[in-house]
Amino acid sequence: MFRVMADSSETDKGDLECDISERNIENFMEALQVAGQLSADNVLQTLKLLEVKILNNEMETAQCQKVTDLIVNYLRTMKSEGELEEMCTAVLMALGSHFPGMVIAKLWDRLRVRNLPPRGLLVAVGKLSLCQDTARYIDATWEYILRILKMAQEEDDMLAICHVLYGLVISAQKHLDLGAEHEGVMDIRKEAVTIKAYQTLRVLFNRWSLKSKDKVTEQVLVIIGHLFYLIPPFKLKNQVNRLTRWLMILISTKVTPFYISQCIFQLVDALALSGCGGINLESQLENIIGMLFNQLTEKVNNSDSHSVLNHSLALRAFCILTKLYNDQVVFLIRKTMESKDPAKTVSALQVFMDVFQEVPQTEKLQSEVMHSIINVIQEDFKPVRKPLLNFIEMLGQHNYFALPQGDIIINYIIKLSQSDSSNEEDMGIMCFKILKMVSLPKLITLACEPSNTSAFVPLCKIATEMALKAWFLGQVPYLSGFHLRPTQFISPQKLMTHLVMFSRKPYREKEFGASSLRLLYTLHPITSLHPVIYSNVGQLWMKAIPQMLQILDDHTEKNLNQKEWEGRLLQFSSQSLVAIDDDNWLEHLIRVVLEKISYFSDDGEEKAFLYKLFGFTLRTSRKVSLVKMMLSSILQTAHEELQEREGIAVALSIVSMKHLTTVLDQLEVYSAILTDKDSSSILQLMKEHQQREWGLVCNTIYLSYSKIILESKGAIFTHLDAILALVLQHYHNCIVEKDKNLKLDYLNALTTLTNILSSQRKAFQFNFPHKLDIVNLMVELIKEEPPNFISSSIRQMAMNIVTDFRNLRPLLEIEERTELLRTCFKGVLSLPPRDVLRKEAARSKEAQAILDLFKETLESLLRLMETLIVEMPTRIQNCLELLDTWLNSQKDNERERAMWCTARILGFTAKMNNFKAEIEFTRLGRLQKQMGRKTQGLWEEEGKHEVYSANVFYNNTFEIAKAFAEYFTKIQLTTLVLTAMEGLTDSRAKVSLAAAQLMSGVMKERGRDMIKIEEVVEGILERLNLQLEPSTKEETLRAMCLLAGNNTHIVVPMLLNRPLPWDRTNLALWNVFGTRRETTINVLQLLIGILENLHSKEETREMAFQPVAVACALCEMLSGSLCQEAIQELYPRLLLAVLSHLYWVIEQNAPQKMVVYSKDGGPGSKSKPFDPTSCALEAVKLVLLAAAYDGVVTYANQHCCWDLLSCPKFYYIGIMDLTSNSWLPVSHPSGIVKNCEPAILHRILNLVRNLLYSFDDRRKILARTFYAQLLWHRSVAQTLGQDFSGNLIRWIKEPNLIMKEVGLRGISNLALHPGQSESLKSLVPFLRDFLKSEVRVTVQAVKSLRNIICHGQGEDTKVVFSSISKQLCPLINDERDQVRIAATAALGHMLYRVDKFKPGSTLRKEIYTFLVPLLLSFQDNNAEVVKACGGALTEWTKVIGWSSLTQMFQHTTLSDHMQVLEETCKYMVSTCKKQLLGELLSQNFGFLKSPWPFLRTAAVNFIGLITKKINMNNIHEDDVQLLQNALESMRNDPVESIQSLVNTTLKNINKYVNAGPIPTSRMSRLSINLFKVSGMKASERKKRLFKTVRRERDDEDSQKNKVWNWLQGPLNSLRSWHNARVKNTPLIVGDLHTTSTGSQVPNSKSPSEETEPVQKKVAPESL
Repeated sequence: MFRVMADSSETDKGDLECDISERNIENFMEALQVAGQLSADNVLQTLKLLEVKILNNEMETAQCQKVTDLIVNYLRTMKSEGELEEMCTAVLMALGSHFPGMVIAKLWDRLRVRNLPPRGLLVAVGKLSLCQDTARYIDATWEYILRILKMAQEEDDMLAICHVLYGLVISAQKHLDLGAEHEGVMDIRKEAVTIKAYQTLRVLFNRWSLKSKDKVTEQVLVIIGHLFYLIPPFKLKNQVNRLTRWLMILISTKVTPFYISQCIFQLVDALALSGCGGINLESQLENIIGMLFNQLTEKVNNSDSHSVLNHSLALRAFCILTKLYNDQVVFLIRKTMESKDPAKTVSALQVFMDVFQEVPQTEKLQSEVMHSIINVIQEDFKPVRKPLLNFIEMLGQHNYFALPQGDIIINYIIKLSQSDSSNEEDMGIMCFKILKMVSLPKLITLACEPSNTSAFVPLCKIATEMALKAWFLGQVPYLSGFHLRPTQFISPQKLMTHLVMFSRKPYREKEFGASSLRLLYTLHPITSLHPVIYSNVGQLWMKAIPQMLQILDDHTEKNLNQKEWEGRLLQFSSQSLVAIDDDNWLEHLIRVVLEKISYFSDDGEEKAFLYKLFGFTLRTSRKVSLVKMMLSSILQTAHEELQEREGIAVALSIVSMKHLTTVLDQLEVYSAILTDKDSSSILQLMKEHQQREWGLVCNTIYLSYSKIILESKGAIFTHLDAILALVLQHYHNCIVEKDKNLKLDYLNALTTLTNILSSQRKAFQFNFPHKLDIVNLMVELIKEEPPNFISSSIRQMAMNIVTDFRNLRPLLEIEERTELLRTCFKGVLSLPPRDVLRKEAARSKEAQAILDLFKETLESLLRLMETLIVEMPTRIQNCLELLDTWLNSQKDNERERAMWCTARILGFTAKMNNFKAEIEFTRLGRLQKQMGRKTQGLWEEEGKHEVYSANVFYNNTFEIAKAFAEYFTKIQLTTLVLTAMEGLTDSRAKVSLAAAQLMSGVMKERGRDMIKIEEVVEGILERLNLQLEPSTKEETLRAMCLLAGNNTHIVVPMLLNRPLPWDRTNLALWNVFGTRRETTINVLQLLIGILENLHSKEETREMAFQPVAVACALCEMLSGSLCQEAIQELYPRLLLAVLSHLYWVIEQNAPQKMVVYSKDGGPGSKSKPFDPTSCALEAVKLVLLAAAYDGVVTYANQHCCWDLLSCPKFYYIGIMDLTSNSWLPVSHPSGIVKNCEPAILHRILNLVRNLLYSFDDRRKILARTFYAQLLWHRSVAQTLGQDFSGNLIRWIKEPNLIMKEVGLRGISNLALHPGQSESLKSLVPFLRDFLKSEVRVTVQAVKSLRNIICHGQGEDTKVVFSSISKQLCPLINDERDQVRIAATAALGHMLYRVDKFKPGSTLRKEIYTFLVPLLLSFQDNNAEVVKACGGALTEWTKVIGWSSLTQMFQHTTLSDHMQVLEETCKYMVSTCKKQLLGELLSQNFGFLKSPWPFLRTAAVNFIGLITKKINMNNIHEDDVQLLQNALESMRNDPVESIQSLVNTTLKNINKYVNAGPIPTSRMSRLSINLFKVSGMKASERKKRLFKTVRRERDDEDSQKNKVWNWLQGPLNSLRSWHNARVKNTPLIVGDLHTTSTGSQVPNSKSPSEETEPVQKKVAPESL
């Protein structure tokens, strides 16, 4: 035998099999029993051969038994390992395949031995247990395994036992699943299987350490998962809490995710099979689902089957849980979906897609899902996008896009579809696929939204494709089908208007026009079956639209005649309306156009087109009542801006072409607003706005008349005298005070009309009697002006109006002419000298303005004189005679002016074509003599009162230049200036100064008529760079200022194009531009236009040069003090332009070292360099300073506004702070809103109103921020005709967070005003949803709700507060400081307001929920938080009535917060009911899991202080246990100080509970034991803190009730006997817990009831 064994390695396997005879086997067995006789290799080879022989069934039963005994003994004695042990196990497996009982029985053949069976045997038995023939050994094997489970200590032993347990569990489960007929095969009944399964679970938990990552834990997870199916459901439900905690511990140890997922799946699957998961599973849902999400976040490795299965099992578990707890699971999935972790969000989306079919699609679910998806959209994490798109696609299949908030999802899809990233191409495809799921009406509606303009072309293409598809399917997409649901979808009128408007600029985005027209074409009706639009419309469109498309194909943006194209569009619209022939449809269309006019963007050309469209549309109507109504409507629209008034006028002129009489009648009706005190809406305005509104209305009416005159082709002249009569009536019957400003507005408006009228030759054929009345009115107005001062242009404008009437009949009579001239001469010539006028002005700016006004007034007088000469040339001498008095005046200035008038009359007369001898001029010689003396400088007396002593020309270069300039041609003027320029460098100071003065004089008088401006500018710049005399240089700069004022469009661009930074000469030029009002205004208007136009276009990658140069120019111009009046005139527009430029600059990210401007630092100091950003900031500051708003700059310096404005991310916050302080408890205007006058604020409002929906994001953000902040001011918020809340709500609904914040800020400001807060209460449910948003959005939402409540007037204020209290409470402890501070401070203000209305019990109960969050947040180390909490708690005590604590909260500091908590807990324990204390403690438990250490510390302190003050002996044991369990969960807190605090608190609780032993009698103890046996509870005598939880009871509940009823009688007798005998005898408590030792198997005990979250102490071997 030994030879055979030795040579076995060299022999063929078949030969060796033959050599193993029975004798050899015997010898081998004998040798094997003696240790060391055989080598390990020999044993291994022999065992291999032996396995083959056994498998071939070549051994007898007896011999098999011997081999079995031998192998098992060998394993016990030799402690084999590795391959040898595996081979022994294989032999045992071979034996067991024939005689399973022979091998299995070896497990218990040594019952008294305390050692474990060999591992090989255990492994073999485990594998054998999976076989069909081993079912009859299940009971005995399991019984034995239960006995040895506790003995296993080493990992290998545990793994071996796991093999057996796995085989037993699988086998038992398999046979039980087969049904009752197979159950008899086993040696154990189903009931016993359940008991053993439960016992196995208990032992594994209590005896094995399963809290680390190893193979044992993984195998136990597998076994336990199968045990779940065998354990009775009621017992399994009781273990859910402990199982959950264990699984959570295992996850933290990084156990292979597959085993965790499988175990969770099997647990929930086993519970689901019972039909009910139980309340414990429900209470642990959050933890279980959290674990499942952790598993899903694991990366899937397709090559690893466990990794793939892990993902699959987790999803299956979610499906089961969803069936059991639909609402809760959906809530938790949504909660995870809304987390800030992209990985969790992705997992949640995948899960939701998997379980979505299992969820009933209720309205509530749809609303919640939409809310969650919107939150995900707002976060917009890139890794989430693709899963989110998949989920949204599924939502689209369930018609979610049709829900109210479906637009937000669709808008998000639209936004993603515009991505240009190449790696997101597949996302773009997905987006277009999803958009095709949107209904055609909805898609078209979205395409027409202003916010989707950039996506209009692709949306249009999709809509066109869908419409064509509908055509092919026979579903014609009629345009007017949209009218069926006008509130949901865009109306056909809006759609048509929108598409026509987009077609106006056809090459925008390359194909706006073509896309619009194609879509319109596919929607056209072609049959008479159409309910609204008839067949001829379709025929028109089929012909006209292709023609327009062909025009677009044949042209480009450069060569398309825009005016002709707009005319074609207007004609197309008009023809369509004629074809429609439906006044109702037409009315709706007109209202749409009106609405667009009211809320249009800043594009002036488009708004002008809209007014024309209105006119063309209304012109087609044949219904007079409709025409009147629509005319009245457009006249009621905004007319603050000139563009709006001109638009109204153009619209009315177009309508007048068909309805002249109706238009004139309606204008007359509308004009009653100027004269009728009873019906005028002007008087409803605040007094300071009435006159301005009167002037605007007047301007609108007269501008309309002028436009109608131009369009009417003479038809209006029969009505013109009636119009003039109305003009007079408007002034004479004016309903407001006729001060200087009103007269100016009236005359300005009338000038518009008379200018047009004077150019109409047909009007000269008619007679207008009221002309004379108007002339007389003008004379009266001139007479009313002060004779010694000129403060307005009333004289000038009145004379201009009379001049405009020069050719209209009837002509003035001699007396009327004489009176007119006498009045005009007196009103103008008698004014004080220029020096006096200058000195009387308050400021230098006013002085220059007055002098300019005087010059213009004198010029108007000269023109009036020329007009009268033209009317009656033969009466020239009368004019000269009237001047005679002034020529001989004692005052030099009056004689000088009279001379100029005389010279003008003579010069004009000489140039007249009909200047002949018959013109009566008898005093011409005398006049010549006087003028000759003047020119020669010789003056003599001609009588007593005719002394002329002034030498006007002597030594006065300016007067010489003025005299020559008046009669020179343009080329002569230019030559004169170029010649004078040569003298600037003359070495003689007087000569160079005279040259400069000559240039100034010419440029002042005739600067507009000069040519070769570029040559003049270059020549002056060249000489300025030389060393000129100081006085000469100053005068030359003044000449350039005059030149720039008259030729701004040429001079300014030349200077802007010079390279930066500019030298001193260039800077001096820009500086002098700010010294003359007219020049300053002209230059500023041009610079503003450059900033507005350049920044509204697409920018290149490189920074544009010109806007930066404009900022430098502004810095230099505004640095002086002479331009304040001009700045104030242009202030709103200039401010917005420079702020918009600043935004543009900071987005360019220009390098800080790029110097573009240097500011002189003064004598002895260096100049300060500026980069583009700092230069733009400096321009903003200087605009504010130049406009005399120093307070705004001071405030901005103190509050870091400039730093915010320099950062693109925080720019809009800087604008908020610059306009008003956003961080004060109540919005307080410390900036522009406070410092500017109401009239300025209204001008700003009118400007930003047109930018609210601008295509330029920079301008839109700027405009909306200003708009929201302006609402703080009451006069702005009460502006008539403004839909403030509508605009704000639209912005809040946009996905952009900045727009949400700005909109909420506007709501907050709007709520400050009387009446507004009440109207905004309906928005509270909508605003409430933003309390879970991004930090700044949440803060603004809190402030909005605060102001609505704090400024509410009615009792429903309490209802509003109650509706938001649940959402507000979590914000008190929010992880974001800003949110926490804002919410806490707001709560204090709200409570103060609510207290005014005496809250009832229900509301007081809600207010109690704020106490614990406030007390815990009070423990923060943030001083602002502590201050806010102190204020809120002060108001809280006043509402609740805890007045003794009010003082303490009012004077708390950061250092005494623990004392405050202690005093509050002491007061609560002494005054509150136990139930209220329990509710507060329960609320406090939630903070034990807070991520913030200070909150966890505070929560532990709160429990400690409450338990210290309360008598714990009187508290029910379950409640004490709950307190202890809550603290026990904190023992492993990551913060050591918290661990220490928890341990101390637990010790203190035990100390308080055990402070005094409770005397108990023996009879009492007997009673307790009886209750224990019965499984019932003794009657509770102690007080409960917490509400009891209804428990799940198993099938034995009925049996317990029977036992209780049976015991009722004996217990009553025992109680009576006890009370009679041992009333005062103390009872010694004994321990009735016993352990069974007679049996190796633990006795079955009645299952414990499910009592979570109130947990009981359990025996060592129980769960």
